[in-house]
Amino acid sequence: MQTRDIDYFDGAARLNGYLAMEAGAARRPGVLVFHEGLGLGDFAMQRARRLAGLGYVAFAADMFGDRRQAHDLQEAGALIGPLRGNPAALRQRARAAVSVLAALPEVDANRIAAIGFCFGGAVALELARDNADLKAVVSFHGVLTSKSPAREGEVKAAILVLTGADDPLAPPDQVLAFADEMRAAKVRDWQVETYGNALHGFTNPSADGSIMRDALHDPCADRRSWASMQRLLEEVFDDGVR
Repeated sequence: MQTRDIDYFDGAARLNGYLAMEAGAARRPGVLVFHEGLGLGDFAMQRARRLAGLGYVAFAADMFGDRRQAHDLQEAGALIGPLRGNPAALRQRARAAVSVLAALPEVDANRIAAIGFCFGGAVALELARDNADLKAVVSFHGVLTSKSPAREGEVKAAILVLTGADDPLAPPDQVLAFADEMRAAKVRDWQVETYGNALHGFTNPSADGSIMRDALHDPCADRRSWASMQRLLEEVFDDGVR
């Protein structure tokens, strides 16, 4: 497997992403990976390598710049706040990562998807709302609300939301509100899977409640959600990639 860092820019902000792919001459689908609220670290990069093992070109984006890392909720809030509070800026930064992935010679630019975890799930959903040319968007335990909801005719991607039934960052009323948003925008392909007894951060083995009390790894929800993502990617790319 080939991996390397890629520097790119959003205006003056220097970003440092991480690319993973298997060797091969054929162009193949690309998958963006958007990191959690603590920044681009081992977890997102490991997921990028897993995607590369499935035959995709995976690019883990850096949403904070200079691959900055937060160590607690206060630091995470300081990094996330300026982006969540300004959907246009968040979407522009996410689109910078799309452009990097689409420009790679190994990637079929007509077959790109985005996945994200926690904060990254919200980022992926914002790309879908922004009419990004993506085949699919998958949110793992992401925040579902937006200051700029989807508008009719402006969502191209198939959307898959994977959420924990006990996640305080995506409570039942917000899950219902998300469904209403999708209906109002007449999104052609969307679905929500809810995992009973699962809290926030259920995909991350290092989520042990030490940084956020209600963030806890759930092996069953982790396994099932990844399998659901795989099925959707295979369907939308429709090329037999495994």
